[in-house]
Amino acid sequence: MKHKITVATLALSGLCFAGQASAEMNWSTFSLSYLYGTDYEFTPNGKMQVLTVEHASAHSWGDNFFFVDRTMPSEGDASFYGELSPRFSIGKLSGKKLAFGAINDVLVSTTLEMGDGFTNYLYGIGLGLDVPGFQYFNLNFYHVSNEVAADDDQLTVTWGAPFSIGSQDFLIDGFLDWSTASSTNKSEMNFTPQFKWNLGKNFDTSAPLYLGVEYAHWNNKYGTDVDERVASLLLKWHF
Repeated sequence: MKHKITVATLALSGLCFAGQASAEMNWSTFSLSYLYGTDYEFTPNGKMQVLTVEHASAHSWGDNFFFVDRTMPSEGDASFYGELSPRFSIGKLSGKKLAFGAINDVLVSTTLEMGDGFTNYLYGIGLGLDVPGFQYFNLNFYHVSNEVAADDDQLTVTWGAPFSIGSQDFLIDGFLDWSTASSTNKSEMNFTPQFKWNLGKNFDTSAPLYLGVEYAHWNNKYGTDVDERVASLLLKWHF
């Protein structure tokens, strides 16, 4: 079963990247982020730096999101973690408008999670929502094929809400992951918003340069009994 899921996920991801060469791209952005926090769990003294390369784009076939974290604890070994999340718009690919009520799109959602010693495959249905005050608001319902744990189900919510105070621009965005319990793991909830000020606007930069804070509120981290609460300094540069 996992072999079939692997083939299907990689095939969808391949279609995503092949489509970028031939399908219309509506927009894309790359960014580099730096985080520093002092209350991380599963690190010897709680202190850790994280570098993140991130890409997001929208296309005539759907959208794509990709990131890689380089986690660097002040004590212990550094590691990598990444996700590739192409979503395929049923409405755009079929030529039929699937918007109704607050829903503006229905998508086939896939995610490939890659970490040290494991690869997980997520697949399911995504919904794009029109929510007042939000630039975007997405729901994704996944079944998760885990490599080193029992399979489970996951809800992922992503959002972005820009606003201005006077001449200054701000952005609140982030995600919420909630997963069901399994025979090997407890149910998890990871709520991680970022509060950012576009410092770059004051220096006439062509792309945002954000300064802010990320707050991670994680219950049962990694499916264990450990809860994590971390406020981290954030610097994020779009290019």
